[in-house]
Amino acid sequence: MIHEHERVVLTTAIPAEGLEAGDVGTVVHTYGDGRAYEVEFTTLDGTTAAVVTLEASQVRPVGKREITHARELAPIS
Repeated sequence: MIHEHERVVLTTAIPAEGLEAGDVGTVVHTYGDGRAYEVEFTTLDGTTAAVVTLEASQVRPVGKREITHARELAPIS
């Protein structure tokens, strides 16, 4: 199970929030023993880009051999 304050990887895009699969966020709340998570996504300067509630199937733990990749956040229309 993923715990609060752990980093997670988004497995599906969330276009309404400008998020893409592979974006990394931090769990800020866990619902129903890991059935869903409130996840905060931030820019590299620490600005909150989005806070979304996601089902467990929409995130996965960060792997030990993965690295972060930078991309510019697209404006939400």
